[in-house]
Amino acid sequence: MGKGNKDDRLSALPDDILVNILDRLNVPEAARTSILSRWWSQLCAKLSRLIINALDFLPEVVSRTNISVDEVVKINAAAAKATESVLARRNLGEHTTHLLSTTFYLRGDVPIFIGHAVGHAMSIHLVENVEFSIRTGKDHVAEIEGDDELVTWAREFMLFFDACPNAFGGLTSLDLWNLRFGESGISCILTTCKQLKHLYLYNCDSGDGSTLQVEHANLSVLCIVNCCLAQVKLNWLPQLTQLAFDGWIELQDPLVLGHVPLLEAVCLTNVGLSVNKIVKLSTFLSSTSIQDLKLGFCSEKIWVQPECPMESMASVFRQLRFVNLVELPEGYDLTWTMFILEAAPFLKELYMTIWDHVCHMELDEEKRKKLQYSENKGVEWGSTASDFQHHSLVTLVIFGFESEEYFVSYVKRIMAAAINLEDVFLYSRLELECGKCQDLKPTRFPWTKRQQISLKKRITAGIESFAIIHSSGPSRRRRFLPPPILRNLVGGRDGGAGGRRESAAAAGGQHDEVNSTYFCGCCEG
Repeated sequence: MGKGNKDDRLSALPDDILVNILDRLNVPEAARTSILSRWWSQLCAKLSRLIINALDFLPEVVSRTNISVDEVVKINAAAAKATESVLARRNLGEHTTHLLSTTFYLRGDVPIFIGHAVGHAMSIHLVENVEFSIRTGKDHVAEIEGDDELVTWAREFMLFFDACPNAFGGLTSLDLWNLRFGESGISCILTTCKQLKHLYLYNCDSGDGSTLQVEHANLSVLCIVNCCLAQVKLNWLPQLTQLAFDGWIELQDPLVLGHVPLLEAVCLTNVGLSVNKIVKLSTFLSSTSIQDLKLGFCSEKIWVQPECPMESMASVFRQLRFVNLVELPEGYDLTWTMFILEAAPFLKELYMTIWDHVCHMELDEEKRKKLQYSENKGVEWGSTASDFQHHSLVTLVIFGFESEEYFVSYVKRIMAAAINLEDVFLYSRLELECGKCQDLKPTRFPWTKRQQISLKKRITAGIESFAIIHSSGPSRRRRFLPPPILRNLVGGRDGGAGGRRESAAAAGGQHDEVNSTYFCGCCEG
């Protein structure tokens, strides 16, 4: 607005553009615009996306990482009131809400209050997609005071679930935290939530060592994180396209894939102990032909068994296009990863993060011995023929690169084999930003121009390759991210299912204390 000019140029924009702008805000932020004028207050009734997160009602002076019980009660009540208010403004037949995402806590009657309001909106066709993200107030496993607390919360949830059949019957996305159900609890949820497309389970099970069997006609995204499960059986999921499985008890084969004909993206993360058996991907992912694969090692033992090319391995990897290897332990030979290139002739991009992420690791030597952590974290592989050639790989990205011989020889080997390689991006460990720890270890990354020239000469000596080696500092870093479908799988930032996927698609979003423990944002490139 120019000086002396009282024209409101923002309000002059068409309604559909203004609504699109407001759609990008959470409900409290959008509601604040209603004080501008009566006309702006009417725009809020036209929003197509309603993101209502109890945490957004916290006073700015209160940290999200340490919320008192009283604060939880207050913000939960505020979320319930906001849900009722925004839905009451919607007129039947006008301005259908394409997405209603609500995040709230299992406290008192608030969940049932929200469930009834949402169920009513569904019954009169005011909402197309509904997402519930249900928290308990303790987001980390370390905060839980025994199994009884998990059982109590599960009972609270089931009371809510039984009281709101209409809401759960039309639910399209569900996030659950810290619940220990009865034997048939999760199966009952899946049976009732017939429209469910996305299911996220964090520390949810039916007891230590229990088996989760999943059958659902519409489920397309399934994330299982830190659940004390001995085995997951995906018996019949005809629409499943994305699977994330983080943390399992290896008493037997932890994952059994049944009818999953559309599965194309898989994210597997685990801490490999000395007593765990090494996983063969040809068995683990049998009868699939995935395109995107992410493997997380939590800076501990490599739990994948390199396999020689064979018919079963070729069948699993025949459609593989993108691979992301996250938090590989530092100081170990990387040659074993060549088996992926041998088994995946159409692989286009390979991403790697080599990082001893200390704030996620167990550093106490006595505890490491007691819990049977492995002292030798590496794995050997030596079957790649000297004349092996790969014709599809075009991009190699390594975070945590050092000017050490095992790094240099590995990059040299990839460049010699991948005859159509176009770009090699090498980034320092210091570029792996983490808000919880400070990496004080020295780095041998080639920062100066002279060091970079020397490195390129060492890598290219004796080989012919047209690939361009990029090793510049962060200010000159080329914008790139791992495949979008992998970001969608692991991006859990704002505590709401819809917000999680939306923010991932926008490459970032809000930081969430729960999921950052398992899917560190810096490991997403």
